[in-house]
Amino acid sequence: MDTLTLAHPVTESLNEVRGAIPESCYRRSPSKAIVALVQASILYAIPVAGLLLTNTWWMLLILWPLAGLAVSGLFVLGHDASHGALFESRRINRLVARLCMAPSAHVEAAWDLGHNRIHHGYTTRQDFDFVWHPSTVEQYNAYGFLARVRHRLEWSCFGAGAYFLRVVWWEKMWRFNAPGKRHGAIVRDKLALSSVMLVAIAGTVVFGAFNGGLLAAIWVPIKVLVIPFLIFVQVIGWAVYVHHIAPDIRWWPRKEWSQFKGQMESTTVMHLPAVVNRLWFHNIFVHVAHHVDTRIPFHQLPAASAAIEAAYPNTVRTSRLSLRGYLKITRACKLYDFEAGHWLTYASARSSAAVN
Repeated sequence: MDTLTLAHPVTESLNEVRGAIPESCYRRSPSKAIVALVQASILYAIPVAGLLLTNTWWMLLILWPLAGLAVSGLFVLGHDASHGALFESRRINRLVARLCMAPSAHVEAAWDLGHNRIHHGYTTRQDFDFVWHPSTVEQYNAYGFLARVRHRLEWSCFGAGAYFLRVVWWEKMWRFNAPGKRHGAIVRDKLALSSVMLVAIAGTVVFGAFNGGLLAAIWVPIKVLVIPFLIFVQVIGWAVYVHHIAPDIRWWPRKEWSQFKGQMESTTVMHLPAVVNRLWFHNIFVHVAHHVDTRIPFHQLPAASAAIEAAYPNTVRTSRLSLRGYLKITRACKLYDFEAGHWLTYASARSSAAVN
């Protein structure tokens, strides 16, 4: 009998979950990684070239989303390389990660600490995992007026990009300076990326000045660099949100949290249209397997996920890309009651406070 069809007793051991994954799922393929990197680079170069050469409004409306998605595709591959999942060589992985994260202005060394170590190390653990960490009713009630307005924006159906930009990109990466041995590496990466960004901005300014004067010198870097970056932020912010936020996804107080709960019960496998996944997202929405073991290459995640789902059929959460489903989540998930283990809307939080 095929062992993948046998349900595994839930023992809350992440090592046992990893034991259900076939060894073949850990085999890296340099050729597949290179093909994906070339594809992502071409998908980025084409809309960027188009943005440099046109100001036709309807073309911009097509090219901007394509450029933003292309930045996202490069970032996803850079994210995998930062995990060490693309190539055998650690040096090559780090180099690829830095190059792929440059269009999204992400500092790889800081990302490694915040995402790889903290988010993956303490997924959905109260006061540890900062990525989409929910506020409690007590915390929200203590906020001032502006903080409440910000919370309502960031936790709305339109706010994923604003949250990611402020909390992940700015506070936990660019503004953050790690103490100890990581400090030097983060500073060096910030300086290197800042230099690349200045060169890119200067190049687009000069291009605009030579082709249209002062106004073009201002407009070209905005349309080629800034707007695609903001679209990327919205796309990735949304992706991170749907990976870890839903009415049936729990966040855990410290005393109840475990690696099994964080990696197996507090994320999801979302099924996307095949062409969208193939062009830009490289299986990153097969997110349970990725959290179970970040060493699994992107092209092996579906097979690893199938093995995990077969062994733990009642544990793995799955969903499908759906605008209605996303809107339902954003309406239901505003604040969190860690003691009761469930999400609250603003209205239910007010009712609870009135009763108490």
